[in-house]
Amino acid sequence: MMFAIFKRYIVTFILVSFVVPCFCQDTKPTLQPLAQSKEDVQILVLGDSLSAEFGLDRGTGWVSLLEAKLGTAPRTAVINASISGETTSGGRARLAALLAKYRPKVLIIELGANDALRGVPLQISQANLDWLVSQALDHNSKVLIVGNLVPANYGARLNKDLSAMYSQVAHKYRVGLVPFMLKGIADAPNAGALFQADQLHPLAQAHPTILANIWPELKKLL
Repeated sequence: MMFAIFKRYIVTFILVSFVVPCFCQDTKPTLQPLAQSKEDVQILVLGDSLSAEFGLDRGTGWVSLLEAKLGTAPRTAVINASISGETTSGGRARLAALLAKYRPKVLIIELGANDALRGVPLQISQANLDWLVSQALDHNSKVLIVGNLVPANYGARLNKDLSAMYSQVAHKYRVGLVPFMLKGIADAPNAGALFQADQLHPLAQAHPTILANIWPELKKLL
């Protein structure tokens, strides 16, 4: 089941003993914006370390792969505003300025799992996610919510509630939804071999699968 996704490598996760949160904190996005003007921006990604290339060589994460897939044609630039360790509250604090600066055609929101890892009440996370979506729509941006889950030892109930949170907000605003970005990775037979040493962040070889999970829903918005 989806809610037991990390059972294949949970022992390794316990060994790291939560010393480093799943999405470690950086101070700035890892990728530099490529667009030179508002008119060039089509996609803005607001995410955490799974979108910020944590532990990867630059250019190997799913956002970079998306950029390569779209090519260098006009109006297809991608701005990666993801920060490792980001939460829905952090995204809420930054979004207004990002929307004003770039006015993206599409906003991809990949946030929420860090909230759960830090024990943030789900009601707060959902209120923040709701606000992020509503603000983007108010700025005439289309929205894609990219969901993620937490290791199984946090409990199946938490992952069930996380999934419900993403689904409820997406349904409320009728926006795109990718329920679980690590489908085919965290639940793969060889899941342990697809993650970095912390068994929390996927290796570069797994990022094409992440993009494959996201692309069908994103394509509908482009």
